[in-house]
Amino acid sequence: MPVPTPTNTATVLRGKQEVTLALPAGLEDPQDIIAWALERAERPVLSTNFRPRTAAILHLVSRACPGIPVIWVDSGYNTPATYRYVEEITRVLALNLQVYTPKVSAARRAAVRGGVPALTDPDHVDFTREVKLEPFERAFREWAPDIWFTGIRAEQNDFRRSLGVVSRGPFGTLKVAPLHHWSSLDLENHLYRHQLPDNPDYVDPTKGEDTRECGLQFLGSGI
Repeated sequence: MPVPTPTNTATVLRGKQEVTLALPAGLEDPQDIIAWALERAERPVLSTNFRPRTAAILHLVSRACPGIPVIWVDSGYNTPATYRYVEEITRVLALNLQVYTPKVSAARRAAVRGGVPALTDPDHVDFTREVKLEPFERAFREWAPDIWFTGIRAEQNDFRRSLGVVSRGPFGTLKVAPLHHWSSLDLENHLYRHQLPDNPDYVDPTKGEDTRECGLQFLGSGI
């Protein structure tokens, strides 16, 4: 099935009014995309999961907009290396990190419901909502952003390729993916040029595999 061509336009909410925003044709440099978005932002946020090579998007956006809230949903199931990396990159980039956690801790869930369900288990849908989607929606309700910077890229899967650089995010936000055109090698080169630390030891129990969606990027006009 062919992948839809991204329109790079989105109808978003500005106050109580719907406004259509379109990325100018030919705008592909991440720094230019970030600048374009910030010119239209009053309450921008950046989200991250601290997976490998996410230092690139963290570096680019935080340098263009120092102090921008960086939303991280800590599911409670990250590796020890990831938690150490969070401390390191937050210090190196002086991130304004905002941590959101599930209402039920990993230890409590393990005792009561047996931990992480298999991807084929019907309970996995509820698990994903509990440990990732609900905390993320809670963060958006609290911060009420108008621009959401995300690190998704076209090469990750067909769905993300179809979204393009700009699309409608949850609660009428404009979702902006400045690195949408970048490859994994581009990310690695950026980390090397700027001597940024990386986190190769990363696990996401809500996805199970890199190309699978957990549901976060599906959040759009429905909430």
